[in-house]
Amino acid sequence: MSRIIAIANQKGGVGKTTTCVNLAASLAATQRRVLLVDLDPQGNATMGAGVDKHGLEVTVCDVLLGDATAADSIVSVPEGDFSLLPSNADLTAAEVALLELDEREFRLRRALQPIVGLYQYILIDCPPALNILTVNALTAAHGVLIPMQCEYYALEGLTALVTTVNQVRESVNPGLEIQGILRTMFDPRNNLANEVGAQLIEHFGDKVYRTVVPRNVRLAEAPSFGRPALFHDKYSRGALAYLALAGEINRREQSDESR
Repeated sequence: MSRIIAIANQKGGVGKTTTCVNLAASLAATQRRVLLVDLDPQGNATMGAGVDKHGLEVTVCDVLLGDATAADSIVSVPEGDFSLLPSNADLTAAEVALLELDEREFRLRRALQPIVGLYQYILIDCPPALNILTVNALTAAHGVLIPMQCEYYALEGLTALVTTVNQVRESVNPGLEIQGILRTMFDPRNNLANEVGAQLIEHFGDKVYRTVVPRNVRLAEAPSFGRPALFHDKYSRGALAYLALAGEINRREQSDESR
């Protein structure tokens, strides 16, 4: 069964794109078929996966506007054994054009329908804003994975995102759920981080992943080399954390299917 996961947080700098690229590589390393959809006009996931965003002939922009199919726009990544639906700055224009189209929030869902069965996981990297692109991702997704730093302002942002998820569920996607909350850039020596982490577990229970992604130099370096941390330094704490997360997600999916 295919699982579409939107990785979203309107607060920038929380490790959202890092999570997308490294989780895609880690899930692929567990022999799962994975597609990463870059829905951010910055194209950071595209570059982080080793694909030059400036040399693309077709992107997710063309897919959303109906000028190309998803199947024709998907590319292979140099390292990682997963597929990519890439993005670049053209997506900014698509964001404006979408506002004038009928049923604009369903464009991504419909584009993915012909190919969804080819993959076990489709991960969508959302822009750091609650805009029409993010709404498209939430409309297409089964679940939302929320990466967040354990700090005070992150809790306010989480409240806004949960409100948006509930609104999308009530209006266009009744099956949407919070897939999980991932604590990123975590420093266990920081008392505030531990306090916020405890609050998350108190409010969201087992929706909070046991896996915690630490601050890690290798994880921060990897995008500049255009490769997931797993191929930059597979023994780094960051790479091992995302492998652990992939295992946790796989176990949850197997448990849900058995139920």
